[in-house]
Amino acid sequence: MLGAFLVFSAGCAKLGPTTLKSERSNYNLAVQKTNDEQLLLNLVRLKYRDTPFFMEVSSVASQFTLSTTGNASATLQEGVKGLFGLGGSLAITERPTVTYSPLQGDQFIQRVLSPLPLQTITLLYHSGWSVERIFRLCFQRMNNLKNAPGASGPTPKKAPQFEEFIEVSKLLGELQSLDVLNLSYHNKNGIPQIILNIASAANENEIFPLAFNTTQKLIKALNLKGEFKNYVITFSRKKNKPNQIRVVTRSLLGILFYLSHAVEVPEQDNRKGKVTRTLKTSGKIFDWKEVTGELLRIRSDSSRPENATLMVFYRGTWFYIDDSDLKSKSTFSLLSQIFSLQAGKIKDTTPLLTLPVGQ
Repeated sequence: MLGAFLVFSAGCAKLGPTTLKSERSNYNLAVQKTNDEQLLLNLVRLKYRDTPFFMEVSSVASQFTLSTTGNASATLQEGVKGLFGLGGSLAITERPTVTYSPLQGDQFIQRVLSPLPLQTITLLYHSGWSVERIFRLCFQRMNNLKNAPGASGPTPKKAPQFEEFIEVSKLLGELQSLDVLNLSYHNKNGIPQIILNIASAANENEIFPLAFNTTQKLIKALNLKGEFKNYVITFSRKKNKPNQIRVVTRSLLGILFYLSHAVEVPEQDNRKGKVTRTLKTSGKIFDWKEVTGELLRIRSDSSRPENATLMVFYRGTWFYIDDSDLKSKSTFSLLSQIFSLQAGKIKDTTPLLTLPVGQ
């Protein structure tokens, strides 16, 4: 009896660490998955011009209750040795409590609607993201080149201008891949700016012919006067210097709207006019894959998809990102980081809802 008690006690001593090891990973996966699902859901909502709404898991608490029972029995019969028995049971009950908070209020709305700071652009670049992907998401104009500025809101009726901007973004991506491009943030006299540096070797045809040719194409596309080592990216609307690149950044909501055009809605919803159809000047339907196809693709299916890395069910349809679509997964991950940088720390002070799960 004593031996059984000691074994039982030793098992209880290891219960806490073992439970923590398994449950922490489970909660981590659950919170990460639901955050991604919420972001995807709001992209789909924006496609349908429905109101987006964000909630944050403020806290997850879990209480474990350990209960034990024990019993002993004996049977005595005349002329037979006594029969003795020991029994017991061990039960572990988990009582998780999840607290949700709405992302709302003046501060949240202001951060969602404000243009992305240039410092955030630089931070994303030095986090390892492709400059092409960053610029296509975050900028809606560079000098006179437009990156579908109308896409920063509900789906426009007229096809956007974007081709030249994408060309410039790809040229910058080529320079980044050649390791001759660098971005650095500066605040000069209270004016934020990004210094875009192209290594001097890129200007020497003998050393880096590809980088040299790419730089020349970039200068021509941006209509820059002269060849410089550094170019200044600024919010200024006036062109004061020949090496100045004037930009307009999207807001977080603008980025969400921009990527919502990657949602492929069921054909019956198109026919019923539930989403806006964008038309070319010729009157033909414009395909938004021309703008977002290389960045993100959110597919739809009436049946639950089998190879989805992320999916939500909305308006009777499954919307999802295919697990093998690495470009879409990368863009969605970048969007998640931008969301966290812009709005992740701002929330209402009062919890909206606290749920004791499973009770």
